[in-house]
Amino acid sequence: MFDIPALLIVIPGLPLAAAVATAALGRPVLGPRSHVPVVLALAVSLAASLLLVERVGQGCRSAEGGIGFERTVALWSWAEVGPEDAAVESASPAFRVDVTLRADPLTAIMLAFVTFIALLVAVYSIGYMHGDRGYWRFFSYLGLFVFSMTMLVSVSNFLLLYVFWEAVGLCSYLLIGFWYERPAAAAAGKKAFLVNRVGDFGFALGVFLLWTTYGTLDFHDTVTAGQVTGVGILGQTVLADPARLVGGATGTAICLLLLLGACGKSAQFPLHVWLPDAMEGPSPVSALIHAATMVTAGVYLVARCMPLWAVSTGAQHAVAVVGAFTALLAALIAITQNDLKRILAYSTISQLGYMFLALGAGTMLGVTAGMFHLVTHAFFKALLFLAAGSVMHAMGGVIDIRRFGGLRRRLPVTFWTFLVGALALAGVFPFAGFWSKDAILVALHEQAGAGQRLFLTLYLVALAVAGLTAFYTFRAVFRTFFGPERLPDEAGGHAHESPRVMTGPLLVLAACAVLAGGVFELTHGFANFLHKTPSVAFLGDGPDFRATKMGLSPSDAPARGRSPFSRSEKGTVPASHESAASHLAVAVLGTTLALGGIALAAVLYVFSPALGRRLAQVMKTLGLYQLSRDRFLFDEIYQWLLARPAAGLAWLCHWCDRNVVDRLVDWCGLAPVVVGAALRPLQNGLVQYYALAMVLGLLALFGALMM
Repeated sequence: MFDIPALLIVIPGLPLAAAVATAALGRPVLGPRSHVPVVLALAVSLAASLLLVERVGQGCRSAEGGIGFERTVALWSWAEVGPEDAAVESASPAFRVDVTLRADPLTAIMLAFVTFIALLVAVYSIGYMHGDRGYWRFFSYLGLFVFSMTMLVSVSNFLLLYVFWEAVGLCSYLLIGFWYERPAAAAAGKKAFLVNRVGDFGFALGVFLLWTTYGTLDFHDTVTAGQVTGVGILGQTVLADPARLVGGATGTAICLLLLLGACGKSAQFPLHVWLPDAMEGPSPVSALIHAATMVTAGVYLVARCMPLWAVSTGAQHAVAVVGAFTALLAALIAITQNDLKRILAYSTISQLGYMFLALGAGTMLGVTAGMFHLVTHAFFKALLFLAAGSVMHAMGGVIDIRRFGGLRRRLPVTFWTFLVGALALAGVFPFAGFWSKDAILVALHEQAGAGQRLFLTLYLVALAVAGLTAFYTFRAVFRTFFGPERLPDEAGGHAHESPRVMTGPLLVLAACAVLAGGVFELTHGFANFLHKTPSVAFLGDGPDFRATKMGLSPSDAPARGRSPFSRSEKGTVPASHESAASHLAVAVLGTTLALGGIALAAVLYVFSPALGRRLAQVMKTLGLYQLSRDRFLFDEIYQWLLARPAAGLAWLCHWCDRNVVDRLVDWCGLAPVVVGAALRPLQNGLVQYYALAMVLGLLALFGALMM
């Protein structure tokens, strides 16, 4: 009953059933209790996800042979295209798509934290969305989104991944534009939808190229009667024989197209512009979709497809460069924003860039660090967004940090939980963000230490982003909760702490932000579990193959990207004292930069605000402040380069349709009228006229015959 196949069906199935039930019964039957089906479904899905983690862990411990552990469950055949006669030989393989779910450590981790965050957000939403006339609609969308996201990380086929990739985008559009009566919310929903279409187009092309290159879209090998009858792109056959992986221009093109799709979903440069505007949706939507789930889909895609990147060093470096540039760009923009949720939105973009930067290292440590940061980030960023929603709830909908301040006494729970999330985001010891950020820096440092100049530059960028992150995070903390108390008129003079149904999830997430990172790191449970994922385990095997691809001698390969815990047959053992000292130095440097950023924010916004104003004036004189405040004019650039030409083309097409196409159609419609008018005199009703016409016709006929 609680085996892996049943759990894989229950986890996405219950949110879907709850979404359908809420949509059908919400308004007429459930009313203010419309949250009940979704909350119950998410609670059971979370329990099933945790049980799946335990079952997969058992499978990892008992697995023999193969690379990593995976278990697939084929539900039904969705599509099959091929010759009708099996005896007929075809030049191309049959196109077959089976709805197959997979269980491996990567899937189990994603399912566990997605359902965990979704449940807390759903509980929080009971208080935040109370009284909204679309209450039932909100929870219906929420259940549908969780179904789409859990299916996205569970399927074992690129085409099905694309289907649920689009389903997640649709749900995001519905939730961002939930308050569609507001022009800004409606525009934000459309912007998110359209920008993601650009990335999704690249993803679709990548799927087509995968099919033409490999002849299949399955991740896994198909086994019939104990024999491999179909070789999957990421299956055991390919992982055991890396020569089957296609490199060169084709392999690079595949990776870059998939990266374009990942940039869309995970808001990486140049497709990052939709995420800040998405803050027009309800705060629970920001916490769920744009901090913990949807935006992590791109990171998941890259981590899942690491063997494809392993044979394309250029594409792998592209992932790292895009991540580093995005992280720095978003951090520079965040330091001047005044909308609390937009500060957190740009922080999300920056931290996602950190994750891409880690994955771009191309090592087992890099992938582990990136996924580790993905999980810890989900905890503290969801916490920060929900705490920002609590502030917004108390301020009557106002979220501009210039209009309020000194709220720590009125909102004590919100203040302390927000502070915990801020410390975790800044990477201060011993909060969760410290451990995962440190792992990313170590991964980059090791690649830089191996003589790769590119990664030395990226390592320095990552250090700079660490300092900027601490600065803009605590700028928001100090301006919101410190200084003299200031309340906007919209708060009505009676601002107070949020109800327990909202503060409860904040306390749970705060506990995770404090404890999760240290527990995962000190026990090495997260890394050891994730390393059993076939796509990740592949990076720890076959050094000769990877050395050949990277232009190194086989003896050099094992030293590149070595984890701080070297692998052995019995698990993990401590690395050398030299390596440990190097990692300690990286941790100390990262923490020093974080504390320096916090101290600078405290000086400028608490102890000497006048100094902060003078510094801002200097930056304005140089034009740097306006450039950052205006988001480096990316929206304006896209407006002039893309939106306005598209609008001009649309106007031209409209003019041609009205003045050319419509008139041609009208003229064609006039042709029967003109012909009818010309022939009408022939039908005058005079018998003599008809007789004369018959005689003339006969004479013409006889004349023709005589000739």
